[in-house]
Amino acid sequence: MIESLKNILGVGLVSTTDFQITIGQLLLVPFFLAIGYLGLKWLVSFTAKGMNERNVSPDVVQIVKRAIFIIGIIVLLITLLDFLHVPLTAFAFVSGAVAIGIGFGAQNIINNFISGWILMWERPIRINDYIEIGDTSGNVEEINTRSTRIRRVDGVHMLIPNSKLLEEMVVNWTLVDKLLRSIVRVGVAYGSDVATVKNVLEDVVASHPLVLEEPVPQVIFEDFGDSALVFDIYFWVNSAGEKSAREIRSDLRFNIEHQFRLHDIVISFPQRDVHVDGHITFKESSQAEPSKNV
Repeated sequence: MIESLKNILGVGLVSTTDFQITIGQLLLVPFFLAIGYLGLKWLVSFTAKGMNERNVSPDVVQIVKRAIFIIGIIVLLITLLDFLHVPLTAFAFVSGAVAIGIGFGAQNIINNFISGWILMWERPIRINDYIEIGDTSGNVEEINTRSTRIRRVDGVHMLIPNSKLLEEMVVNWTLVDKLLRSIVRVGVAYGSDVATVKNVLEDVVASHPLVLEEPVPQVIFEDFGDSALVFDIYFWVNSAGEKSAREIRSDLRFNIEHQFRLHDIVISFPQRDVHVDGHITFKESSQAEPSKNV
């Protein structure tokens, strides 16, 4: 029985002058690949966990994970070929044909692949950065070898090809730091005490916990508008993107409106005074309607 099984497993399926693949070897291939892949995933996970515990940058962790995975796959395939006693020269013709096919049919894929590695090595865009490209903006969640995944402020996930991030203009709000200058504009009615307005605005912006003390916030008397005295408040915050900056501006507007009511300061609105000059003559016409005979 055992001898018969050995004979069956030893039957050659592919046989050349250089190598031979038997049924037994072919049956071991899925097992070999599964063990190797699971071991490689464990190694990647173990390495990433250790780096995260040491507070290594997420971008560096991403690069190391990708490098370990790619090198591991190459080693796994070479080991599998060696187990099957298949020389690498047997794939010379196939690899040449594949290279020609890739050159003609997969230019975009290779372009995005190379762009992904450039993004991970040069790091013009990093994980957790807030970027803006075209009409799209959001936080970078993952940089893959083909595309980059970002999450917009409305929660929608988008996949952007890596080559697009290198070829088009990208605004990175957090490339160097998370400092962001923002502005709140308000108009008060003519006749308001501008000194009181300035003091109220300075108190409001200084009392917000997320507004930075340095650089110092500024209240600028910007303009004499058509129907308002225009004031601008310039302030700096540590912001991860437009969403949190909008929330801070909203808080300031709520507080400004509340403080203005307490200090009897009127927020202006468009007004127009219409003066009518001249004489209007009304003429009355008294024409009797023709009588109707029934």
